[in-house]
Amino acid sequence: MNKSWLAIILLFISVRAMSQAGHSLAEDPHAPNSAINIVVSNLDESEGNTYFAEAEKNERKGELDEAVTLFGKAAFEYNSARQFVRYGSALMRLSNVHFQLAHFTEAEQVVLNVALKNYSKIGSKAGQMESYSQLGKIYLASSKYTQSMWFYTQQGILARQIGNNTAYIESVLGIANVKIRKKEYTMASRDLTRAELLARSANTTQFKSQIREARALIPAKISAKKQS
Repeated sequence: MNKSWLAIILLFISVRAMSQAGHSLAEDPHAPNSAINIVVSNLDESEGNTYFAEAEKNERKGELDEAVTLFGKAAFEYNSARQFVRYGSALMRLSNVHFQLAHFTEAEQVVLNVALKNYSKIGSKAGQMESYSQLGKIYLASSKYTQSMWFYTQQGILARQIGNNTAYIESVLGIANVKIRKKEYTMASRDLTRAELLARSANTTQFKSQIREARALIPAKISAKKQS
């Protein structure tokens, strides 16, 4: 947990530091040390790539605490290099490892207070959409159903705007899972049917198992309720 919070603190510090550095460079783009800044940025990006690759290896091996530290370091280096798309990717991976560790508060804070702001700043709707999806998943796991529903809905709205059918189907499935947890089985069943039709229309089978697994929860829960 200490490493987890250390990574988050470093990220907040890096946001402030780069904001100040950005103003300095904007004021004098022809400053004598501009070439040095470029070299440093390249080194930072290279360091970020190294940390990111190592973090992925640790995650695959199940060494999640180490992966948290390394994804945090990768994010810090990418932010220093002003590689904000990669910065966002590292943040999302950091959040997801926290999620796997059931560190839901940390997973939430990384996305809500850092990643989402980064994507909003650079105008990445795809990044914002991914952030909404992650928050929907985190809040569902935390049994915060109102928040989960809201973020899955926002994911769907953005998915429609940018024409991402896969993300839209994911949002519908997310909403269905929230309704199942809330025992709103009839409405959940309708959402699953909708997701099924959308997947068929998109000519994709990647959601087939997810839809089947979600449907299996509905009769099981209804049966259990009647017996009690």
